[in-house]
Amino acid sequence: MPTAFRLRTQPRPAPAGRGQLRWYGPGLLWMVSSVGSGSVLFTPRVGARYGYELLWLALIVTLLMWIMIREAGRFSVATGRTLLDGFRDVPGPANWAIWVIFVPQVVAGVVTIAGIAALVGSALMVGLPGSQAMYATVVILGSGALVLAGRYQGVERITSVMALVLVGAAITAAASTVSGDITTGLVPGVPDDLDLYFVLPWVGFILAGAVGIMWFSYWVAARGFGGAVDQSPSASDEAAEEKLADREEQVDRVRVWTRMMSRTAALGVVGGGLVIVSFLVLGAELLAPQGRVPDGVDVARDLTTLLSELWGTFGEVLLLTCVVVALWGTIFANQDGWARTYADATRLITGRVRRHPRRVYLAYVAVSMTLAPLVLFLLVRDPVQILSVGGIIAAAHTPVVVGLTLYVNRRLPTEVRPSLASQVALGCAGGFFGVFAIVYLLSLVGVRIG
Repeated sequence: MPTAFRLRTQPRPAPAGRGQLRWYGPGLLWMVSSVGSGSVLFTPRVGARYGYELLWLALIVTLLMWIMIREAGRFSVATGRTLLDGFRDVPGPANWAIWVIFVPQVVAGVVTIAGIAALVGSALMVGLPGSQAMYATVVILGSGALVLAGRYQGVERITSVMALVLVGAAITAAASTVSGDITTGLVPGVPDDLDLYFVLPWVGFILAGAVGIMWFSYWVAARGFGGAVDQSPSASDEAAEEKLADREEQVDRVRVWTRMMSRTAALGVVGGGLVIVSFLVLGAELLAPQGRVPDGVDVARDLTTLLSELWGTFGEVLLLTCVVVALWGTIFANQDGWARTYADATRLITGRVRRHPRRVYLAYVAVSMTLAPLVLFLLVRDPVQILSVGGIIAAAHTPVVVGLTLYVNRRLPTEVRPSLASQVALGCAGGFFGVFAIVYLLSLVGVRIG
């Protein structure tokens, strides 16, 4: 396999010992970005209908997500380039892969933030006076202002606190309700009354979608794993000189950073998986015995009511905190992640914003990630209807992003290229989501299987 990408020119020494603890922020940021609608909207409904029978499927998807974001992060650590920058070098018409990602994701970003804000508004109405519109507006504008005010370090600090609160609240709420044998769900099996098209949206929204895979590479780069991002016109330029004369030292440093990045990815995925399992428990233990499979906007209300019957006011506050932090944190992290993607795509396509990349990023935060979602929410209001558009794009894009990531990683220098096992695992992940995407998209045009 020919090498297309140079190794990062001057990787910094990796931290050791306790110093490594300060480098787990990208994993926590990714975790907060990933648990929104998939956890709150769909997971309790699946638990209400099937109990723990599909727990094994959630765990498999979680494992596949770790494989995918780890490989996305690998490219940035090894080359000092963003993943989207790597896609620019894929053979074919100029920048075709960037356009394929960029244009649909502009739509996905607007509709997803608007839909999740509508869910936050619906959840806050359960325990507080005020309207859905008021709370959704405050959430969109408030989180947008926070992203605009802070650089990466500030975003990381806020989301790290949100991540800890979310995991703690979700596990506490779930632990207070467990009475059945959750281990029965670890054995793969298909429910007798499986409704494939009830489960499909849940699978698609478990943890991050296609663009969430790319976000992890952006946050790894922004945090400085291995060093600063190289924004030169082409990192495959053979005329570029390596700044480290010792190639072996250069490779060793990149390998150490890659292992640390892999652990960071694992932390984010494990945290997100715990939240997913917690919401599945709440659905199985609180909703299923009541025979309730609520519509999306009613999930938070029903769970809050039932948990308050067990724990009183504390249970109501605990569940409401869990839901709001999950959804609001997702909006906050998504506004940063999508804006980074849009700004990077603009830089790569136009080649004219290298002097002021942050201004372009801030413009996308303000317009595409704050004002546009607010306008869409005020026009539509229904979170399920809004999020369905984002689900279509996520389903179609995930196998595309995975395939492109596999292509560019196979062209890394031999010393830091993923192993054959890692390549096969990434290919399997892409194949899994590819099948899911085909079935899901066929259902949208009226073609149903089974």
